[in-house]
Amino acid sequence: MSNDTAPEPVTAGETAPELASAADSADPRTGLRAVAALRRVLERLEALQVRNARSRGWSWQEIADVLGVSRQAVHKKYARRRLL
Repeated sequence: MSNDTAPEPVTAGETAPELASAADSADPRTGLRAVAALRRVLERLEALQVRNARSRGWSWQEIADVLGVSRQAVHKKYARRRLL
């Protein structure tokens, strides 16, 4: 996404910044829905970057170190997915 375009909607017409703002809502329903939507966005972004790292030759240990998890955890989560 270039800097001169509007942010891409991530759920039901809401952008990531809008979701982040909604996560701070005083209304628990609004806040929790925003948190759940942000979690889905983060999962997709993480998978994208793990795929990117693996395609560039990164080891599972290198990826795990950056994510702050164990090599086993990141391998278990992503090795079965077709990343390459």
